[in-house]
Amino acid sequence: MRMNFGLTFRAAKGCWKVNLSQQCSRGPIGLFVPPSPPVDPEKVKELQRFITLSKRVLVMTGAGISTESGIPDYRSEKVGLYARTDRRPIQHRDFVRSTAVRQRYWARNFVGWPQFSSHQPNPAHWALSYWERRAKLYWLVTQNVDALHTKAGSQRLTELHGCMHRVLCLDCGEQTPRGVLQERFAALNPVWSAEAHGLAPDGDVFLTEEQVRSFQVPSCARCGGPLKPDVVFFGDTVNRDKVDFVHRRVKEADSLLVVGSSLQVYPHCPGEEVANCNNEHWAHQSGSPGLSEAGFSLWGAAASDRPALTTT
Repeated sequence: MRMNFGLTFRAAKGCWKVNLSQQCSRGPIGLFVPPSPPVDPEKVKELQRFITLSKRVLVMTGAGISTESGIPDYRSEKVGLYARTDRRPIQHRDFVRSTAVRQRYWARNFVGWPQFSSHQPNPAHWALSYWERRAKLYWLVTQNVDALHTKAGSQRLTELHGCMHRVLCLDCGEQTPRGVLQERFAALNPVWSAEAHGLAPDGDVFLTEEQVRSFQVPSCARCGGPLKPDVVFFGDTVNRDKVDFVHRRVKEADSLLVVGSSLQVYPHCPGEEVANCNNEHWAHQSGSPGLSEAGFSLWGAAASDRPALTTT
């Protein structure tokens, strides 16, 4: 099974692109990790040098950092959700407007939650947490909703798209832990059972309409309103205050490192903010609409070469 996460970082004199990959173990989670070539040791040294010289690194992470933890992404060739199935993520508008859509979503999420919530950080998450403890990482922004950065101990963290481990009421805004809701689901559906088919990046699984029909969904314990995971569904927008907060952290940073994302789904592309505030060139990298022309490419180690990333 391969560790695969793309790193794109912008130094003071240009844009660097890094993809780190590692053959580290074998198992079912490798089904979601795209294949990648072996590491170039010399280019790993370049990464170390970049981190050493940087004083305030802001890191942005995407789904590619979590595939090694067994969580699939959406877009990877052959192994992403879109490549494996014609299923598509739930749309915010549909969830908010339809009781039946919410019932289907929560039935599937109830089945998938035990597996999704059990995923653990991989060496990439641990390395970023280590950088924070060494005062190298100024701030961490993730579009992932899996809580793996929190599990790894990261604290200077913004979860741009929310977190599946929290649930909120659409009426009163009350927040509750997802584990508490799982207990309420179990109490309301003591004899209900279903076999899951497939797995999505947000913990969703695939069930038949017949399986979903009898599933009971609890309401908010405080006001009786409908419940929603505290995440940004497709078709929704990120809170403006959160976006502004991220842009301020970007302006304060002296370098930018992007891990496992092309920035296609980052709102307003914070990477562009770095280029603009520093008044320096930010060219375009083919296939990555949010990035510029990368002057450095690295395919390297992440798991067995973790010391190379944690000794800077």
